[in-house]
Amino acid sequence: MNSPVEYLTGISAQRGELLRKELNIHNFKDLLEHYPLRHIDKTNVDKIGNISLNDEYAYVAGVLQDMNLIGEGRSKRLVAHLKDGTGIIELVWFQGIHWVQKMLLPGHHFLAFGKLGFFMGKPQIAHPDIEPYTAQKAGGKEHLEPIYPSTEKLKARGLNGAALSKITFELLQKIAPKDLPENLPADILTAYKLMPRYDAFKQIHFPSSEKNYQQALRRLKFEELFYAQLRINLIKLQRHRFSKGWAFEKVGDLFNNFYSHYLPFELTGAQKRVLKEIRKDFGTGKQMNRLLQGDVGSGKTMVALLSMLIAADNGFQSVLMAPTEILAQQHYISISEYVKDLPVHIEILTGSTKTKKRKQILEDCAEGNVQILLGTHAVIEEKVQFKNIGFAVVDEQHKFGVAQRAKLWKKNTLPPHILVMTATPIPRTLALTAYGDLDYSIMDELPPGRKPISTLHRNESARPQVMDFIKDEIKAGRQAYIIYPLIEESSKLDYENLMKGYEEVKSFFPEPTYWISMVHGKQTPEIKQTNMQRFVAGDTHIMVSTTVIEVGVNVPNASVMAIESAEKFGLSQLHQLRGRVGRGADKSYCVLLTGNKLSRDARERLKIMEQTNDGFKVAEKDLEIRGPGEIEGTRQSGALNFKLVNIVLDKAILEVARNEVEKLLKGDPDLIMAENLLVKNYLQQQQHKTGWGKIA
Repeated sequence: MNSPVEYLTGISAQRGELLRKELNIHNFKDLLEHYPLRHIDKTNVDKIGNISLNDEYAYVAGVLQDMNLIGEGRSKRLVAHLKDGTGIIELVWFQGIHWVQKMLLPGHHFLAFGKLGFFMGKPQIAHPDIEPYTAQKAGGKEHLEPIYPSTEKLKARGLNGAALSKITFELLQKIAPKDLPENLPADILTAYKLMPRYDAFKQIHFPSSEKNYQQALRRLKFEELFYAQLRINLIKLQRHRFSKGWAFEKVGDLFNNFYSHYLPFELTGAQKRVLKEIRKDFGTGKQMNRLLQGDVGSGKTMVALLSMLIAADNGFQSVLMAPTEILAQQHYISISEYVKDLPVHIEILTGSTKTKKRKQILEDCAEGNVQILLGTHAVIEEKVQFKNIGFAVVDEQHKFGVAQRAKLWKKNTLPPHILVMTATPIPRTLALTAYGDLDYSIMDELPPGRKPISTLHRNESARPQVMDFIKDEIKAGRQAYIIYPLIEESSKLDYENLMKGYEEVKSFFPEPTYWISMVHGKQTPEIKQTNMQRFVAGDTHIMVSTTVIEVGVNVPNASVMAIESAEKFGLSQLHQLRGRVGRGADKSYCVLLTGNKLSRDARERLKIMEQTNDGFKVAEKDLEIRGPGEIEGTRQSGALNFKLVNIVLDKAILEVARNEVEKLLKGDPDLIMAENLLVKNYLQQQQHKTGWGKIA
């Protein structure tokens, strides 16, 4: 399987190099795992007279009638007609005309195959696969014909889909079952009636029937998911068994005093449950590595604060890292307010912290005087040293890379406990696949008194009514956000759109009757903070902004969120933005403003937003529409590089594979039992190729 692809007929050193560069095909194994996009049934030859508009492909046989060159220059084409006893089909070539003319002779029998088009109501195939007709081929192929993905560069070197099919067919003639040994336990193969591995590879490329293809696909998808889950669960197992952490043995005065006297609201059942899970982790003497998913406004910050107080009670420092300065400031303001009557020293460190203040914070952290440090990625810089850090919270974890998060591990002799939080709920299938090595908690309950947000979609023609509605809300003493899309923070076009939008908003809401704040990425942190604070304090009625306010801004008095060009936003981002309202006692609204022409996907996104406030349902739909590859931040885990699996459509196989892996590791965590040695061997062979590391 490790033999270079050049060992196959027709693959020169030059072609081999191109296959490596273009498709990452180095050896026989890589070629076998370059799966067909789909299959075409060439087992039967079609009658030309039976071809209809519903057919996508045609496979026909007949006598070549004529060949004519038509047109000049770029519009030059070669047109021929193939006739059987039932009708005539047109064949046309725009390229390679000279070669085709040499190969084809009118009056001779040919087989032609290709994608159907209809010109003036008559069937036509452009650039058909064509070969001389022989009696043996009259009955068609013995298998479904694979269609392989290729690239323009490969096609230019004669390595189109058909050529890839030819070399893959040759490879399958060369190999025997011993070259593709079984890598799944016998009891699993039997229990789920899975096709043997060698047969599955033959049938996925050149299936003898559609049924066999589906069975091969099921077998190889199961294999992919089984080994992905095995790797993730082994990492988790190793961590639970071997990664030492600090033991927080008590819940002391700080926690109890705050919980009994200063808690601003009754905790939800979900908050209590998650806190219990964290406290249990803290007491084990093993390092906690937990993902906390909570919908917008579910109270994750309070859980983080209570956990930081437990750390302080045990003599440990905590750090909370947020992706933006605005969010870090927001955490600092709210947490300082919560604990102002307790003996807790809190500081904030960001890129804009003044030199003198920064120096003092660094000294206080190193001496252990700061119990809670909040900030942006500035908190993980080399210069920031702690006397005894025991707990680290990473907020909106998908905004940080793995390497950035890993720096937190090195801030003490034993790594601190880690809690990664996200307000972008992750569908269960994605969480099991991308974050399966983390213990994870879900907060799916909103604090009492929260009213559901009404979401409405309005197009451009309804703009005056939307602005009048915002005026009514302001008259009633409330505030509003108006958000503009952002393709790229520094983009000149975005900036111009925002400025144009700002002027338009001012024309609807003239000063001094209305006051407007504006926040965008080109402002200095100081101006951004000042404008934000004016809105938070209620000195301005409207906040015009780009998506910099997507996370963390908490203004309970804001009751309207108007999102301009809402069709340009992803679902999870729309949901995040919507979560900035509905934080007070008043009824809140999210208005999605769009142009009149919308794509099908955009319509679907807006419809989902109108139908549900549940972030988990939104995330599930987002995954269905966009697919896993585009979900923000999941690619960094390395867990989603599947060749066959679609984790949206293959949920059921994922659950089965996961259950089987858990069962196997429960009985044999070190994979030393005789029946599991084939699994262990296969895993070891793959290990160096997958680049798996710690996900958190």
